[in-house]
Amino acid sequence: MLSVTCAGFGGQGVLTAGLLLANVSMVYGKKITWVPSYGSEMRGGTASCHLRIGDSEILNPFFSSIDTLIAMNEESVDSFQEKVVTGGVIIANSTLVKNKTFRDDIRVAEVAATAISAELDNPRGANIVMLGAAIGATGLFPVEDFADGIDAYFGKKGRNNPLNRECFMRGAQAALDL
Repeated sequence: MLSVTCAGFGGQGVLTAGLLLANVSMVYGKKITWVPSYGSEMRGGTASCHLRIGDSEILNPFFSSIDTLIAMNEESVDSFQEKVVTGGVIIANSTLVKNKTFRDDIRVAEVAATAISAELDNPRGANIVMLGAAIGATGLFPVEDFADGIDAYFGKKGRNNPLNRECFMRGAQAALDL
């Protein structure tokens, strides 16, 4: 069972990244729970979602230790780093998380997600870059399969944006290059 937390501030697409991870996981036969948490401020306030992903029924959606943290900003690293298990992974948006000291007993993938999405003319795609980095760093799913799942998710909503796939692939490649 994998415990994943996506965290950032409102407006960064943290909950959408979690929904994408949950949706694609379900499509590939995984059992999942997705629990959102956001402040009343919404845009600019803190937001996070917590997922459990496994092959068998999940009896409790809550967890106290994190296997993978997707941190869109510095405050997210500060809030959740201590909950990451030894050997766990932090995916940090290095555009906004600068000069941070990370624990020695975890793996860290620093990916310039905000800069990459801006470079690809998809400024709202930083969350997709981070999701790509998380899949690349953890190997939870084959990268191409997950990208197909993202395309299908947005396609069902009538919002096909080829730049989302490009953001995802760039994020996955950035994590693989580390």
